Amino acid sequence: MPIEELFKSGTDRMEKAINQLKKEFVSIRTGRANPMILDKVMVEYYGVPTPLRQLSQVSVQDGTTLVIAPYDKSALKEVEKALAKADLGITPNSDGIVIRLVFPPLTQDKRKEICKDVKKVCEDTKVAIRNIRRDMADELKKLEKSENLPEDTVKDNQDKIQKLTDKYIGIADSLSADKEKEVLTV
Repeated sequence: MPIEELFKSGTDRMEKAINQLKKEFVSIRTGRANPMILDKVMVEYYGVPTPLRQLSQVSVQDGTTLVIAPYDKSALKEVEKALAKADLGITPNSDGIVIRLVFPPLTQDKRKEICKDVKKVCEDTKVAIRNIRRDMADELKKLEKSENLPEDTVKDNQDKIQKLTDKYIGIADSLSADKEKEVLTV
């Protein structure tokens, strides 16, 4: 594996780690209604687990309420069961036509607890990025032995790997700080 491929592969993997972090952050509650929180909810529809957002229209009403209108009205009970089982911390309210999820305002303690979750998810991502750095460094050592790379080249590439790692860890920290600010904003 040439050095260019090593950096391309490492960059792609770090980019995927950041994208996963963004997905995780989207599903974290902030006190405002966000349809993305339902992305992980699966509904048993005719015996097949189906994503909720494929079965229904989800809209935000007045900033604190999600309105879920199943396309197939016969699936309403199944959607309601899936929402109750999803452990969102919100009780679904059904009127027979649509389901409403009312997001209660978060207490200060709950906001701090959510911030801890945000930090944990960020830290997990940073660990993944550091593991990618380690893999890249190991691959560089293999290249050094197999291609007899000069010591200066190896040192320069190790510095480039570290700079790449620092860049992506900085992105993760920035995303985490933004999410914490969003959670703490009343």
